[in-house]
Amino acid sequence: MIISSQFDGGNIECVDSSDPGRVLLNIRKDNQSDFYQWFYFRAANVKGLNCSYLIGNAAGAAYQKGWQDYRAVASYDREFWFRVDTRFDGENLIIEHNSSEDQVYFAYFAPYSMERHADLLAFAQTSERCQAETLGLTLDGQSMDCLRFGSADAPKKIWLVARQHPGETMAEWWMEGLINRLVDDSDPVVNAILAKAVIYLVPNMNPDGSRRGHLRTNAVGSNLNREWDRATLEQSPEVFHVLEKITKTGLDFGLDVHGDEALPYNFIAGTEGTPGWNRERHAQLELFKMTLANLNPDFQTEHGYPPNSSGSANMSYCSNSLAERFGALVMTLEMPFKDATGTPDAIQGWSPERCARLAHSCLDALHLCWDQVVDR
Repeated sequence: MIISSQFDGGNIECVDSSDPGRVLLNIRKDNQSDFYQWFYFRAANVKGLNCSYLIGNAAGAAYQKGWQDYRAVASYDREFWFRVDTRFDGENLIIEHNSSEDQVYFAYFAPYSMERHADLLAFAQTSERCQAETLGLTLDGQSMDCLRFGSADAPKKIWLVARQHPGETMAEWWMEGLINRLVDDSDPVVNAILAKAVIYLVPNMNPDGSRRGHLRTNAVGSNLNREWDRATLEQSPEVFHVLEKITKTGLDFGLDVHGDEALPYNFIAGTEGTPGWNRERHAQLELFKMTLANLNPDFQTEHGYPPNSSGSANMSYCSNSLAERFGALVMTLEMPFKDATGTPDAIQGWSPERCARLAHSCLDALHLCWDQVVDR
């Protein structure tokens, strides 16, 4: 047996693979950070073997509750990801699997590589309604990519950003689903929105962390969703460049797309607790959430983060910072690493395919709520 993770987004340290029934592994920490939880590795020469993979430092991971009722994903072709038997014994995360092929990949969630990201950008820019722009460079020298759908002169500006935390790959699967719909010039909902607005997308806010196999931070250990009131070229150029662009264009509606390790639900968090929060903003938030829940049973409104009390919002968060700065409805969409309780899928759990469908539903909800949440 050979364990490897020296590829785009890979993360594992092999301690001992001499016994297939007890393969000892550890997750590598984010660079210059104590965060870790994302893993992605390949096991080779394992066909027909009853294997147990023990991640020995799981108890010290960033979100221990993330291991409760969790099942890892596996794939033979790196396209279709299925759930495998997984348990947490208080110390080790134990993945058990008998592979039908010589090589099998395991991950915390379906990976989204920087190569796939490049393919997505290349595909999107071939659409006549899309323009690709590089806003700047990351600390590792990667591009900060932004896509614009529609005319820059449109009266309303929509901003959607994803994957500030690189291990939350479901956020970029969501973006891929959205882009696949936006390029369809026969889609009446897309056409209606682009007739009155321009949509800006940042499909991956954290290219360096994504390539390095980080859970939560960039190349120098910065948590980008704590940098929106202090971004610098030295610590968080990703936020610095995106915020500079948003400042130039303005913003009338925003969505920041994430994944939550512990909660097995799709939900939206608002910007309660910001100085500008008021009844109108609350009504807009509730309308959008209820509309989305009616459109897609995978989304729900009962479970999520408790709202911040008045004046207690952390203004370094993307959604809080942008909502206050532009006086607009800005929300954080969270998706699960586990399965979506209420609409379970025994084979895949929450999956890339369902991320894409939720993105479509978010676009439909925006269209239905337009007069109240954008043309306010």
